[in-house]
Amino acid sequence: MKRSVELVVISDVHLGTYGCRAKELLRYLSSIAPKKLILNGDIIDIWQFRKSYFPESHLQVLKYILDLAYTDCEVVYITGNHDEMLRKFGKMQFGRIELTNRKLLEIDNKKAWIFHGDVFDASIQHTKWLAKLGGWGYDRLIQLNNIMNWGLTKLGYEKYSLSKRIKNSVKKALKFISDFEETASHLAIENGYDYVICGHIHQPQIRQIETKKGCCTYLNSGDWIENLSALEYHKGHWSLFSYEHHKPHLEQRPIADRNLHNNVEDLLRSIISGPI
Repeated sequence: MKRSVELVVISDVHLGTYGCRAKELLRYLSSIAPKKLILNGDIIDIWQFRKSYFPESHLQVLKYILDLAYTDCEVVYITGNHDEMLRKFGKMQFGRIELTNRKLLEIDNKKAWIFHGDVFDASIQHTKWLAKLGGWGYDRLIQLNNIMNWGLTKLGYEKYSLSKRIKNSVKKALKFISDFEETASHLAIENGYDYVICGHIHQPQIRQIETKKGCCTYLNSGDWIENLSALEYHKGHWSLFSYEHHKPHLEQRPIADRNLHNNVEDLLRSIISGPI
């Protein structure tokens, strides 16, 4: 039995990289029945895309999302910096799939402002080559971390996150995260939004922020590299989903219990010609 969810937000999947946890994401998606799925940037890592590495599990994620759109779920794809090539298309609609750079939603009479968040990252705006180099280095670090965690698990020890350790030990990284959350929230309050929903910084969060001008709820969906997290909204309540917390239940399920179509091209044709 699938769990009903009104709205799900995921971001920073980075399909096409070694760090992507596609199988875990597919298990999660297979366990829910969302009415609306928002993909908030960096779903496909076009920056690091190479023909030599795009495993079947990564393709299965795309197929599954497209199949969701074909059946009973509205899918919104918001562009991020790693899939910024899609931004040149602006706002487009393919059946139940919407491609856009940002999304404004009304959720139970409250206004939500949803965007990836790289607009606040100066390293991307002014030194893109450095950001791309950092992305490559992060993927290599995750590869090393995966090998290390395999060894730790075999020896009976708990897994260890190198990148989290680095972030927590560098004050500038912590300040960047705090500044990011504050900047997004202050802009949301000034523009009268009740929720501001981002990705980009790989830091899952639900936080109430107040200023002299008002208050809003800041939300971040995290990522599917390390945190394996998502935002869920159901019956008037926001919550953070953590794969690690639900892992025992999810790994008892089949990895995908839908009849997936044979290829992405067939799915796209079906979506475009299907019901809107």
